[in-house]
Amino acid sequence: MILLVVGADRVDAGKTTFSAGLLERTGAVGYKPRAGNDFWFDHDDCLTALSEGRLYGKDAARLSAADGRDRPPEQLNPVHRLWRPAPGGGSGLLGRSDREFVVDRVGRDATDPLFVRNATAEVPDAVADALPLEDAVPVETVEEFNEHAAREYVPAFERLADEIEATEVAVVESYGDIALPLSSLDPASIAAVAAVEPGRARIYDGDRYCRACEVASSSPKDGALEKRVPDVLEYLDPLDRVRLPALGGDQRDDPARIARAYRDAYDALLDAAGQV
Repeated sequence: MILLVVGADRVDAGKTTFSAGLLERTGAVGYKPRAGNDFWFDHDDCLTALSEGRLYGKDAARLSAADGRDRPPEQLNPVHRLWRPAPGGGSGLLGRSDREFVVDRVGRDATDPLFVRNATAEVPDAVADALPLEDAVPVETVEEFNEHAAREYVPAFERLADEIEATEVAVVESYGDIALPLSSLDPASIAAVAAVEPGRARIYDGDRYCRACEVASSSPKDGALEKRVPDVLEYLDPLDRVRLPALGGDQRDDPARIARAYRDAYDALLDAAGQV
């Protein structure tokens, strides 16, 4: 059974806080199939991972800690992208005018990942010094990137989807406001969906949500066309709307306190999944 957590707000929707409490409540296994951070705006988080010679984000680290299985963040997150700002730049390798992709980490092995490097971007010294980028795969065009994506990224996502579908209860967190973080997941395995935004969660039946994803229009995102949560939700009425109280930093860092504060939302989500 899969409980999918998506963001109805593009920035800081509260997905990871919601997912961490849900992991505490259910004892589920957590996953964050795709993630990324920005060398400028998430600098401290970048330096934390780089100090270990690794590339991961705080969201995957929080989920790993919350599900209590002592897994490295990479086990939850087979693809992590590092961005950097590109003020006044062009459209960039992956179609963004405000930032440029620097390097991707592909794979779930924290000790032996594959790195894919944007050969048209300047790699910050801290990144070059920390990661073995001399072995990275360089890409200069979208066509080259797509070739590597088909060869390396897609199989990594497919293997993860197989594992998630075989898990008794899995909490899968999307990224940004993307409706489905893993296209290779069997829609029938998604039991219920929580669309989270500041102050509330809207609860949906998994099957109806996936059918709405099929008919919703796609939007450009990071060099690809993807379904966005607001576009999908236009086709659906929620089963429930639940208020989410604002939480202080100490509460957000404690999955047990999140679970208590968001109890009503979790009850509604599990009821939609047929687990209450």
